[in-house]
Amino acid sequence: MKILVVRFKQIGDAILSSVICKSLKETYPDAEIDYVLYDYVAPLFEHQKYLNKVISISKEERKNPFKYLKKVWNVTRADYDIVIDIMSTPKSEAFTLFSRKAKYKIGRWKPKRGYTYTHSIPEPSSDYDKAEKFLKMLDPLINDGVDVKLDKNYSLTFLPEEREDLRVRMKEAGVDFNKIIIPLAINSRRESKVYPVDLMRELAKKLLDTFNCQIILYYSPNEREFAKKFHEDLEWDKRVISDINTKSIRELGALMSNCDIFVGNEGGPRHLAQAVDIPSFSIFSPGSSKRDWLSRDNKRHEGIEPKDMLSGEAYDNLSYEERYRLMTPDIILEKVKEKMELVSKYIEKK
Repeated sequence: MKILVVRFKQIGDAILSSVICKSLKETYPDAEIDYVLYDYVAPLFEHQKYLNKVISISKEERKNPFKYLKKVWNVTRADYDIVIDIMSTPKSEAFTLFSRKAKYKIGRWKPKRGYTYTHSIPEPSSDYDKAEKFLKMLDPLINDGVDVKLDKNYSLTFLPEEREDLRVRMKEAGVDFNKIIIPLAINSRRESKVYPVDLMRELAKKLLDTFNCQIILYYSPNEREFAKKFHEDLEWDKRVISDINTKSIRELGALMSNCDIFVGNEGGPRHLAQAVDIPSFSIFSPGSSKRDWLSRDNKRHEGIEPKDMLSGEAYDNLSYEERYRLMTPDIILEKVKEKMELVSKYIEKK
């Protein structure tokens, strides 16, 4: 059996969507499962046991309709039995259009769309978190009597040599592995999801003093100046490391796998931390919902949102930043303390 799963978009979405691939592999152990992703995300999914092939769509293919359709045509010549179009856009639907022999061509139901699908899945209610919503796309198989092994715990594996390479570089940058190591997410791809910098700086100081830990400031090339300014405002505290240059998303994943607990802004790197199974505590923006993005029955990964502090008319009357500031560093610190009970180094120090 051959299965194709199509998922464009960003890092966090691709990681969350991978629960479909993982569940399908557990259901059909001998199946060949291929995953279609944008090229800057695709490397993250190399060497995963639940995938046979990672197919990347380049920037040039994304921009040139003729090259894109040629790529889709070539990919679908593999004659897949099942094609799941998670993205469900006119662009991604080309994969089901060209997969004429597939018994199952599954996508999201949208008005005046999805004519190439054999099964269109309505958007699940808010009773489901994101991972559960993705797994609802396997309902057509379940309805046909397939014993689908649903697994909403996403995971990513990195090679021992990848982890060791980052460990060496971390040591060279001054990381002491006898201390608790926290990758602190101080920034986000979206400005609206960035916890106020003055509060994040205060939180960093409290984390350092409370846990005698080390904080790693990771960043993409265009975020380097932001991270360095943050470190400078902490008076270049030596317990803060801002000199580890991760050259790819896989290197960031390998770095995360060498850390102890993730803290900071919700986003793709937080999902990456969960995928390598280090505990995490996320700060959600006023525009996000932790109910959507967190796995509800996984206590290793929790978070805080402004509505945890206040609700109703009093909340509605606040500005966006005022809502953010409801989550004070002291409140977040207390929540992180609870999460530290899952970190072996913390338990040993106690």
